[in-house]
Amino acid sequence: MLKKQHMPPDRDSPLPARLSRREREIMEIVYRLGRASVTEVRGAMAQPPTYSAVRAALRLLDERGHLTHEEVAGAYIYAPKVSREKARVSLLQQMLRTFFNSSAEEMVSTLLDTRETRLSAAELDRMALLIEKARRTRKP
Repeated sequence: MLKKQHMPPDRDSPLPARLSRREREIMEIVYRLGRASVTEVRGAMAQPPTYSAVRAALRLLDERGHLTHEEVAGAYIYAPKVSREKARVSLLQQMLRTFFNSSAEEMVSTLLDTRETRLSAAELDRMALLIEKARRTRKP
């Protein structure tokens, strides 16, 4: 059986790169709640594992730099280490480099060509406005 190798974090990223499905679920919950205990995270999970498993996952996310914690009345309260916006930008930058050869055009083209992406006329209009704004503010 092959051992899973630990991948070092991307040097340009405020967060280490890879999260499991369960870790992503936990991060989504902590971002949504802002701050949360093990019990609160477990209570918000669709199919929660044991209390110990959630506690271990939170501790691991803390050790990897995704979360921070403080002790309040004997319980650890976890919070995201970086803002959702910074995490979002970091993830998009990683995806852009990894899957789209650092081409925003390829990334957007793929998004627009995907069947699951059904953009309304209003969404397309808003995107067109964002593109126009980027043209106006672009540095020569």
